[in-house]
Amino acid sequence: MAEQRRTTARTTTRPAAPKAVTVPHARPDPGRDGVGAVKISTWDVGTPERQRAALAAVETAWTSRAWPAVGLLSYTVHIGEDGRTLLHYSQWTDEEAYERFCADYRDERNAEIDAAVPGIERVALYTYDLYRGGLSDPADSRIPGAVVAVEAEFDGPDRERAEAWVDGVLAALASDPGIRGGAAVADRPHSGGISGWFHLTADGSRMLNYAEWESAEAHAAALAGPGEGIGSDTEEWRKVHAFPGVRSGQVRRFTPGVSLRPGG
Repeated sequence: MAEQRRTTARTTTRPAAPKAVTVPHARPDPGRDGVGAVKISTWDVGTPERQRAALAAVETAWTSRAWPAVGLLSYTVHIGEDGRTLLHYSQWTDEEAYERFCADYRDERNAEIDAAVPGIERVALYTYDLYRGGLSDPADSRIPGAVVAVEAEFDGPDRERAEAWVDGVLAALASDPGIRGGAAVADRPHSGGISGWFHLTADGSRMLNYAEWESAEAHAAALAGPGEGIGSDTEEWRKVHAFPGVRSGQVRRFTPGVSLRPGG
């Protein structure tokens, strides 16, 4: 009689995909390791009520689902002081991760958000990488009450030029007697600024500084001081303002909204 052997199929249990969890104080880490692409975009929703509704819809659509398994590191949304816009800031391992997210995960989330808040206008989306940045004081433990997006557009692609402009801004900040960017918070006359993270597009045609401030009032007070913008009337700042090729710029202020990351 032929021998019969019973075999047992082996099953492999994959760990469950992590859920999206909220980050305390809606504060991502712009300087974290492993980021190959940063996507920054704006939604226009029209009114303060719709801002709050859209933010709640984003949080629900994301926290009710598993975190996308594509190389998304964080996703943050802030509320515009203008009463109509939302700033979106997301960190990815690379551009391919974002493309996989668009193909497999984006539509169902956006459909749920659009059902809750119809008529969202998705205004602009740009891809950046972090060039330079950090805390004004490495020992600073303050929690930002405002996020300021400072944008500059150059008159054409030139990465080297854009980097030189950022280098000039940081040199001006470090030497400014009213800011003293390299000093401890207690030793700085105007200490409302917490951090600044300068992002550039790959071709150098655009710059966005993601700046954390203690409060909107602190930023407004810095703007109201002598000089142009937050800078004093110094030679270093005059070089920044006269830098060739800067075509346009804008400053927008936001209240921290929600920041998400994979749990576990």
